[in-house]
Amino acid sequence: MTTNKLILGDNLEILKKMESKSVDLIYLDPPFFSNRNYEVIWGDAGEVRSFQDRWAGGIEHYIAWLRERVIEMHRILKSTGSIFLHCDWHANANIRVDILDKIFLSQNFRNEIAWHYIMGASARKTFGEKYDTIFWYSKTNDYVFNLDDVRVPYNPETVARSKRGEARYKTILTEKDGKNPGNVWCDINPIQGNGLERIGYPTQKPEALLERIIKASSNKGDIVLDPFVGGGTTIAVADKLNRKWIGIDQSVMAVKVTDLRLKKQRGPLELYEPYELQLRTYNYDVLRNMDAFSFETMIIEKFGGIPNQKQRNDFGLDGRMPDNTPIQVKRSDDIGRNVIDNFLSAVKRMDKNLYDKNIKENKPIGYIIAFSFGKGAIEEVARLKNKEHIIIELKKVSDILPLGNPPKVTLTAKELEDYNKFALEATAETDAEIAFYSWDFNHNEKDGFKPDILLDKEGKQTHEFQSGEHQIAVEAVDTQGLDAQDKVKIKVK
Repeated sequence: MTTNKLILGDNLEILKKMESKSVDLIYLDPPFFSNRNYEVIWGDAGEVRSFQDRWAGGIEHYIAWLRERVIEMHRILKSTGSIFLHCDWHANANIRVDILDKIFLSQNFRNEIAWHYIMGASARKTFGEKYDTIFWYSKTNDYVFNLDDVRVPYNPETVARSKRGEARYKTILTEKDGKNPGNVWCDINPIQGNGLERIGYPTQKPEALLERIIKASSNKGDIVLDPFVGGGTTIAVADKLNRKWIGIDQSVMAVKVTDLRLKKQRGPLELYEPYELQLRTYNYDVLRNMDAFSFETMIIEKFGGIPNQKQRNDFGLDGRMPDNTPIQVKRSDDIGRNVIDNFLSAVKRMDKNLYDKNIKENKPIGYIIAFSFGKGAIEEVARLKNKEHIIIELKKVSDILPLGNPPKVTLTAKELEDYNKFALEATAETDAEIAFYSWDFNHNEKDGFKPDILLDKEGKQTHEFQSGEHQIAVEAVDTQGLDAQDKVKIKVK
């Protein structure tokens, strides 16, 4: 699998398809064993289904549900890799004994980290729980740990020394670069209600927490996996720290909110490596306009083939099936006969023995993937099959990926009597339902869409603008994950 990717789907099924020993670091914050309604945060169909799956039984069912996923995580983790599993008191003992010690083995246990948070304890007849547990296991004894990257400052100890009645003071620091933070983390606060990081996700983890884990247990360019994306903090931090990443979630909302977080924090688009957004339904317009090599790689992998890693000396072919039968991808509609002629010639030149073998065995000599095919191409493929026994299979993108229509969005701006305030309203027509709207109040084309407001269920905002010209953009996201934008320009005197 190529990175970077945001993937909508059941993480167990996706993990099973991932290559063994392909990931450097895994952080997972699975739903806690609490059976509380607040676990259903986004409320879309995928999240509700996942909630029901893990609560089909009691603790034994929950542990079995989590164990089969951790087994796959162990398989895909590199020998130098680590896993950090975030949990709380409801099931931390079961998770350690019944899952992690058995899969990763007790000798690879590194730390039980207590993330202690400064919050009021609930009023009941016990001492209030004020920390989460993060279990750290490595895959082997040869693991990455960058202590110098995560040292924390000392509290200087000042001692007084007297000489002939004159007081002298000296600050004692034993290590100039700071100290090991230990396994009780009291210096990272949870997200507060008015915090700048807050996106409206109740169990959102602070970026500082993930920054410490990612810096300590991975290097730049390493692949970080979060199989329970949630609010997207792991992916956002990994991207900032120049790691590659893969994020998975059952919820359309989780995946799209993470997508928007990435857009918001990134600078000019040309400075960043693009990432792939894998939804169950794909936006035709987005696929037609995405980077050509990324599109070829994605569609060939989805078809079950192996894409070319380089685009040189490939006879114009883009990939191959596991038996080496070639694949060509055309990111266009109404493919004509000339494409068939050129493809046939390229296949012969690439591997004449394979070409002859496939004809003899009545198998396709190759596959062409495109959005649609013209009459000339279809007729020529039929003629080759009937007259010359040469089979070329034509595959539409829609045969491989389900395509959908994005919403049609309309944005209006009305100036209010209050000084420099505007009432903004977005409406959308869609084949599905609108999940939420996001707003960019100072949009420019160079930087792309960078939301000032990430989650708005109503599509209505009142905003005050400074004097000058402003372009406002709104993005509507439907329950399939498809999105579309509209923009208006206003002039404020």
